Amino acid sequence: MTALLSLRGLQVAVGERRLLGPLDLDLAEGDCLGLVGESGSGKSLTVLSLLGLLPPGLAARGTLAWQGRDVPLGSGVHAALRGRAIAWMPQDPQASLHPLRRVGAPLVESLRLLRGLDAAAARHEALALFERLQLPTPARLMDRYPHQLSGGQRQRVLLALALAGAPKLLLADEPTSALDPRLARESLRLVDELRQALGLAVLLVSHDLPLVAAHAQRVAILLRGECVESGDADRVFAAPAHAYTRELLAADQLPAPAPAAPGPRLLQVDGLGVHYPRAPAAALQDASLTLHRGECLALVGESGSGKSTLGRALLRLVGRGTRGRILLDGEDLLQAGPGRLRALRRRIGVVFQDPYASLDPRLRVADIVAEPLRIHGMGPRASHPARVAALLAAVGLDPALATRWPHQLSGGQRQRVAIARALATDPDLLVCDEAVSALDAHHRAGVLALLARLKRERGLALLFITHDFGAARALAERTAVIADGRLQACGDTASVLGAA
Repeated sequence: MTALLSLRGLQVAVGERRLLGPLDLDLAEGDCLGLVGESGSGKSLTVLSLLGLLPPGLAARGTLAWQGRDVPLGSGVHAALRGRAIAWMPQDPQASLHPLRRVGAPLVESLRLLRGLDAAAARHEALALFERLQLPTPARLMDRYPHQLSGGQRQRVLLALALAGAPKLLLADEPTSALDPRLARESLRLVDELRQALGLAVLLVSHDLPLVAAHAQRVAILLRGECVESGDADRVFAAPAHAYTRELLAADQLPAPAPAAPGPRLLQVDGLGVHYPRAPAAALQDASLTLHRGECLALVGESGSGKSTLGRALLRLVGRGTRGRILLDGEDLLQAGPGRLRALRRRIGVVFQDPYASLDPRLRVADIVAEPLRIHGMGPRASHPARVAALLAAVGLDPALATRWPHQLSGGQRQRVAIARALATDPDLLVCDEAVSALDAHHRAGVLALLARLKRERGLALLFITHDFGAARALAERTAVIADGRLQACGDTASVLGAA
């Protein structure tokens, strides 16, 4: 089959330092190629090179052929392919969609620009695209803002934007990393249907090995900018030839936690409910659970089920509309005054989903980790550098990284910095909200092992909010399932999750 796109000897460098390549790729119409590797392996550089959107200071060289015609990288001819022939579906729909524009506006704008349609024809085509992508009530959804859509709906809006120019090649950059398993499967099933119906070629960039194995016919494995293995996906995953591929597959198979007797009860939640202002229904209803020292409770559920609402309520980050009791060592957080609440919050650490978004880009690592010490007045400032060094060492990082900025760290390193910050006040309870969902298999396994060790050594109570059943099985002794704002089941992890 004639290649739609043929890439030969792609190299990306900054000055004399090579970051990627040489890399060869071929994609035919209707073909899906999985591009797999850990953070920093060169996946995003490959996508940006194909789009001609490398940041200033980076230079690409190599040979790109499109439908048999040579296209100089970075040329005007290359730029003309962007949007029309080669489309991009970025990773984070929440960050990619303008929060102040209704979701239909950029789609209509793209259709007018890329296809030369007038306003009425562009709106008609936009509605047809939304309907084809199985979005509910397209006419009403067109006039909604991104925050009014679910994660899966936002991802489909991004897919509609990518299809606006009727492209031949779709670059799907980590399209499922922010989605729960059901939505991830539905999203890629839809991409598969479009691939087969339209003859669309797909470059599926992902760190989710099972999803790549299920949807890609061929796969290429990147390690530190080099392709170490490629070929038929079934063969590569069944009998990997390179040690790194075997390591990635092994990292995805997480062991169950070692059995341990829980300590005294630390947290008790009774009849917790949350109803956001102007929302038609409660986000959380009559939730009750307990958590002991040295124990991990996984809270699993789909997007919009109420997981993060429960976590925010525990941190008392939800204002009006909260009822029930949240007892920390018998003291109700919901009844605590400002001074007492500040003291109680010192006993609760939190690790958010996206370490790049949750770390201040204007602060060095040392200042990020020391910030809770300053806020809570813990020790003289002269003692903070030593405390920061000890915290970084405790999470498996070289203390020398204290002088770096967040953008100079890998995804796994940034999440370890976030954990170090959460541990700065010696908390009794650690709340992790999707703390590994944005990480590749290698870093995911490392962070889960770190959390298990910290829980064991420090006697931490750990509330692990996730849609990753594998991570829950590897870390949590007990699991609670939440759906539609209600806890549906709670018990031993193996019994609750079973073979799901």
